[in-house]
Amino acid sequence: MRSEEEANRAIERYADTVRRICMVHLKNYSDTEDIFQTVFLKYVLYPEPFESEEHEKAWIIRVTINACKDLLKSFFRSRTTSLDTLKETAQVPDTEHSELLDAVLSLPEKYKNVVYLYYYEEYSAAEISRILKKNVNTVYTLLTRARHLLKQELEGMTDNE
Repeated sequence: MRSEEEANRAIERYADTVRRICMVHLKNYSDTEDIFQTVFLKYVLYPEPFESEEHEKAWIIRVTINACKDLLKSFFRSRTTSLDTLKETAQVPDTEHSELLDAVLSLPEKYKNVVYLYYYEEYSAAEISRILKKNVNTVYTLLTRARHLLKQELEGMTDNE
């Protein structure tokens, strides 16, 4: 079990990353906070030492993604609807940033992960391949396909205006 000092250091260092990954997957603040707690509880209870800071960060990212997937496939989650999805969000500003974010969030999960890690966390394809346990060429293919889907989505948005 890790010390309180180690846990606090990890939370300070990785809190934003964990929350962003959760929001990309879950699109819900409450679920994000639940997963945030779960990830750092697993961190505190994880008995093995990390080889480096990069290994630690990759482990946190992998645990976060897996926890989000587990929540999304849970029986409870599949039988409920959040209040956020019931509300109409007319207050969302119509900016390029929100359009891009909406387009990224609408991508299938396998593309969302690589796009997030590549563009937001600035990992290289080789690093992403290690984190997601995929071949480097697969990561490049997923990035290329994601860019193509984003281009189509964003061009479709501008055509509709």
